[in-house]
Amino acid sequence: GSRRSASLVFMGKTSFSLMLCSGQFTEDMIPTVGFNMRKITKGNVTIKVWDIGGQPRFRSMWERYCRGVNAVVYMVDAADLEKVEASKNELHSLIDKPQLHGIPVLVLGNKRDLPGALDEKQLIEKLNLSAIQDREICCYSISCKEKDNIDITLQWLIQHSKSRNC
Repeated sequence: GSRRSASLVFMGKTSFSLMLCSGQFTEDMIPTVGFNMRKITKGNVTIKVWDIGGQPRFRSMWERYCRGVNAVVYMVDAADLEKVEASKNELHSLIDKPQLHGIPVLVLGNKRDLPGALDEKQLIEKLNLSAIQDREICCYSISCKEKDNIDITLQWLIQHSKSRNC
């Protein structure tokens, strides 16, 4: 089979993209200063990952790195209930950008291993994902630390590695 390549943009969790690339989870992650680019190769699929800092001062950069991507992966701390409202607003603002029109979005609620973390149903409700009608949107509850649901996340990424023009 022919090789496929994809470009994805991750917002908010360096440890996740590092783990996908290397199988390693790093507890002591330094917050991304600006952005990193990594490549994940699984079988005949090469996924280029733009890993962009989630801190407020980097959010103006998100738009710049979203041109021409196949999918957006948006990471939320499911155990930090105080920040969920801000995460919702940022997500909806991001996908309103013209260059992201129709681009599939995968929302990941990390830290499902912590007590009180929101599950998928609660994340969908709190982030108002049902209001997003103009594209495919998917939500998984994961744990980078425990490696929960990382396999299904990777399957989603591979599935969305097809060119948008196919």
